[in-house]
Amino acid sequence: MGRQAEEKKLTVGSVCTDYIEFGNGNIPLVLVPGLSLRRVKGTGLAIARMYRIFADQYKVYLFDRRDDIPEGFTVQDMAEDLAAAMGELGIRSACVLGISQGGMIAQYLAMEHPELVSRLCLGVTAARPNDVIRTRVETWIEYISKGDMKSMLNDMLIRMYSDAFIRKYGKLFPALLKFVTLTDSDRFCRAARAILTCNSYDRLEQIRCPAFVIGAMRDQVVSPGASFELAERLACPLYMYEEYGHAAYEEAPDFNKRVLGFFEGKPGFDV
Repeated sequence: MGRQAEEKKLTVGSVCTDYIEFGNGNIPLVLVPGLSLRRVKGTGLAIARMYRIFADQYKVYLFDRRDDIPEGFTVQDMAEDLAAAMGELGIRSACVLGISQGGMIAQYLAMEHPELVSRLCLGVTAARPNDVIRTRVETWIEYISKGDMKSMLNDMLIRMYSDAFIRKYGKLFPALLKFVTLTDSDRFCRAARAILTCNSYDRLEQIRCPAFVIGAMRDQVVSPGASFELAERLACPLYMYEEYGHAAYEEAPDFNKRVLGFFEGKPGFDV
C-alpha cells in the first residue's frame, strides 16, 4: 500500500465514519484534522501526498467526524468517537497529531484515554475558546445561515492563509462551492458549534505523554496566544511560525518534518 491511500468506511454501533489509511510502517499514527466543509472521502490522494513523509515509518490513519453530527455534539463526544474507532481497528496506542479543532479532540483523547496516545502533537489549536475563536465560529455560522457561502470561503481564505498563498491559489477557492451541499453546510455548523464546547484548560495536567505545540504568530482563527497558553499549561516545547497564519500546517514546508522529529524523539525536533 505504501503511500497509496485507501479510503474506508468504519461502523461502530450506529456511528459511521470515513477514514483514510496509508503507510508501510508498524507504528500507528493518528491524524485528526480540523474543521472543514469538505469530507475526508475523496481526498485520499491529496492526504497521502501531504503526509507522505510519515509513510515509510508509520501506519497512518486520518479520521473524519461521524457522518451524522447531531445538534449539541461536543468536542469531547468527538474524542469518544475517535477512541471507539481506534478500538475497532485494534489501535492500542498511537502517535497523535491534532490540527485546529482536531487538536482539541486530541487533547480530550489523551485525557480520557491516555493509553491510546503515546506522543501528542497539537498544531494551531487551543485549550478553550477565546474572543478570536468565538468571532470566527459565529461569523462562519452566520454566513452559512444566510446561504452566503462565497463570503464564508473568502473569510476563511483571508483569515487562514498568507498573502503569498492567496496570490497564488486564491482564485481556486470559489471552485470549492461545487463540492459543498446543504447537508454538508448543516454538518459544518454543528461541528463548528462543538468548538465552543472545548474547555480542557483546567485538566491539561492529566495529559502525561510527551507533548509538542506548534503555533503561528499570524493566526487569526485561534490566535497566537492560544498556542502560548496551551504549551505553558502543558509545560511542553512550543514552536511558533513567524510568517504564517492558521494554515501553517499546509503552508510551512517544514511543518511535518518538525512533527516527525518530535515523534522520533530528536533533540530540538531537528528538521
